[in-house]
Amino acid sequence: MEIKDNAFSRQFETTVDGKLIILEYSFQEKKIFLTRLNVPDGFADEEFINELLHAIMANAYERKLKVVPILPKIAAFFRKNPTYKDLLPPGIKL
Repeated sequence: MEIKDNAFSRQFETTVDGKLIILEYSFQEKKIFLTRLNVPDGFADEEFINELLHAIMANAYERKLKVVPILPKIAAFFRKNPTYKDLLPPGIKL
């Protein structure tokens, strides 16, 4: 999976079956806030979204960022994948 970090638009972008999937973000200090997930109408491939989030967490590790999950889907990802809990800033419990 190829993920493009479009810093100008503040979003991660990837395609599946020719359709664009976008995860919007914002930065504050050394934290990345994952704010909005845009998928095409009718897109229901949860495994693809899960792979996308794994790749974004790896990117956060590389960049030494803390991740603030704004979306319920991303909070659920952290609950299902406790190995990433060290990416959460102090004080955030899911």
